Amino acid sequence: MVHILLAEDDEYISRMIKLRLTLRGHKVDVVANGQEAVDKTLAGNYALILMDMHMPVIDGHEATRILRDKGYTGLIVAVTASVMSADSEKAVKSGCNAYIAKPIGEDFEDKVEALMNKA
Repeated sequence: MVHILLAEDDEYISRMIKLRLTLRGHKVDVVANGQEAVDKTLAGNYALILMDMHMPVIDGHEATRILRDKGYTGLIVAVTASVMSADSEKAVKSGCNAYIAKPIGEDFEDKVEALMNKA
């Protein structure tokens, strides 16, 4: 079991991802914006953050930069509908280790676990 933070502002998507990862045995906490992601990460113990890049208050790019600047060394994976190479490169430059495209597919959990196993 891995403790995961999901930062996602779309309630339907966050409920679906949480359910799917919970069924795989992971513990998943959910926040709805980048500021909450920063606050919860710095106060918690997460092995993985799944970060939407387009959220209110602070977007995922800025939240990731803040976390890296504050010393968070865990795995951060962008989960984004922006899969153009420039957008994925921007996520990596922000400090994300990898990205998974939305809409998420049937293999989402396998992708997440493969990234965790590589880390």
